[in-house]
Amino acid sequence: MRELSLDQLRTLVAITDLGTFSAAATALHLAQPTVSLHISELEARVNAQLLVRGGRRIQPTAAGATLVERARRLLRDADDAVDAVRRHVEGRAGRVRLGTSTGVVVHLLPQVLDTMQQVYPDIDVEVSILGSSETMARLHQGSLDIGLVATPQPPSRELVLTHWRSDPMMAFVPARWTTPKRITPQWLAQKALIFNEPTTHMYELTMEWFAAAGYSPRARIELNYTEAMKSLVAAGYGAAVLPLEHPSQVKMHQGVEVVPLKPALIRHIGIAHRPLSVIDGATRNLLQTLAALKQQSP
Repeated sequence: MRELSLDQLRTLVAITDLGTFSAAATALHLAQPTVSLHISELEARVNAQLLVRGGRRIQPTAAGATLVERARRLLRDADDAVDAVRRHVEGRAGRVRLGTSTGVVVHLLPQVLDTMQQVYPDIDVEVSILGSSETMARLHQGSLDIGLVATPQPPSRELVLTHWRSDPMMAFVPARWTTPKRITPQWLAQKALIFNEPTTHMYELTMEWFAAAGYSPRARIELNYTEAMKSLVAAGYGAAVLPLEHPSQVKMHQGVEVVPLKPALIRHIGIAHRPLSVIDGATRNLLQTLAALKQQSP
């Protein structure tokens, strides 16, 4: 025997609400014989009379009222299911997996996440704190959708990499130190230093800056959490070379002085993702949000 049809249930509900077969046919844009067929098929399926015919308004039987109550739930769930799929297709709902560094999370990502929450509240942005190399590796593996990574990166046929922003690298030094107006590799190499771990792009960038002046200093400690590095600077443990991701950082940490480098050093960040032709709508909408906050190269 044929299963219940949502079209048949929708017809039953319409007749109950509107009172006549003809009114239901008009509302559902169906021919009246089709409406009659829907009801006869339903009654045959449940082996019970569902409507009391005759009189000016059709009423449901007890069995009909029970089925109408359940039908309303089924139709509502069906409509919700279609709407959920539509929201995913349109990028209004879903999950996006984003990989980035601690500094970006603290100083740059909050504005992005706030915009996403306001515009796309049903998109869940899942953030992983990773170095650029691991972020790129996970993008290749398919376990991330977007990465905010230091550039340059090795070229890849599988991923798209575009510039997002550029930030000046600065010397973060204990405020108790007497410092020049601009800090050179020669001056800084003689001090206690706090570095990122050697596996990071930030470490490579910093060491290249020292190496260009003929220095290869060693750090007292190496770690990847930028806010912890700044706290150690404030405690007088040493100096660090870090990006100034927002001008307010200059006054953000008591006990830390932020001094320009000479020669200047710039950290570039790019947005890495798979080609637009193969990503879903939620990922595309996060990319558009990131693009709206894009900073031009200095």
